[in-house]
Amino acid sequence: MKICTTASYAQDYAGQTDQLIEMEKAGLDEVWVGEAYSFDAVSAMGYLAAKTERLTIASGILNIYSRTPALIAMTAAGLDALSKGRFMLGLGASGPQVVEGFHAVPYDAPMTRLREVVDICRRIWKREGALSYAGKKYTVPLAAEEGSGLGKPLKLINRPYRDDIPVALATLREKSVEMTAEIAQAWLPLFYMPEKADQVWGEALRKGLAKRHPSLPPLEVYAGGSVAVGDGLEAYRDMARPGVALYVGGMGARDKNFYNEIFRKYGYDEEAANIQDLYLSGRKSEAEAAVPSSFLEASSLIGPEAYIKDRLQIWKEAGVTCLKVNFLGTSQAERVKNCEALKNIVEKM
Repeated sequence: MKICTTASYAQDYAGQTDQLIEMEKAGLDEVWVGEAYSFDAVSAMGYLAAKTERLTIASGILNIYSRTPALIAMTAAGLDALSKGRFMLGLGASGPQVVEGFHAVPYDAPMTRLREVVDICRRIWKREGALSYAGKKYTVPLAAEEGSGLGKPLKLINRPYRDDIPVALATLREKSVEMTAEIAQAWLPLFYMPEKADQVWGEALRKGLAKRHPSLPPLEVYAGGSVAVGDGLEAYRDMARPGVALYVGGMGARDKNFYNEIFRKYGYDEEAANIQDLYLSGRKSEAEAAVPSSFLEASSLIGPEAYIKDRLQIWKEAGVTCLKVNFLGTSQAERVKNCEALKNIVEKM
């Protein structure tokens, strides 16, 4: 199993890079760089490409609304070239609060747009003639009646370092997960509980895999949680409470919070409602305290080496191929140490 982590978009990317360089030496395989409505992820990924040697650098995620499909393809090809084939394009739909509230773009047809963006990107990278595309949401070149009428089909000038850059999709709902299993190289779920993942996503994944083109490799599943290796560290699970409360309680409107929906599907219906009520009323610390301890334990890897090894086997049997984790610690040295410890456990399996 590969090991990856996420760079925090709320912190200084340059400062985090020093830690990621140490983690690369400790065995980290990949880093995901998000942006939400922070500084852009592309600048940070270019910086990381220059500072690291073997890390896969992935966008985690770029939303499909704030950039045109062609710009997404150009950006991915540029980052892949800068990193000499170490880039993965992570895409998602984000949500209406960010897309409409920050980017001022209508949030519509996320599944159709995701499918068409992936299709357009792959056509651009292949460079098999000038791009001409007629989809439900994207028409390239722009229809004459919508612009000056001077647009013409074009082909990417540069020859990409790879003409089949891996695509990962961050999806949660049944139909979008099914589409991910059909067309993407990798899937990024959130709040993954291995014991209950099949009841939430299993049918959708099986439907999508049944339609998957044989030219695509097996679907990679990126999931994991907080990591701390050692005895007497159970209290470290509480470090995940703010993040869970943020997403379940405040990441989206009350009636349109995809993360809250997943929490309910796990069987935490009352808890999800309570966390949301508390968070949206400004009582964030109470919302954090309301996150069930059973969820924190099941969705993390915190404890002695033997315990984590047993838990990893459960994650593997649930279909997880790549560990997407957050290394805990009160210092940079402790977080790097946890990265190295997890790598050692994985290599022994």
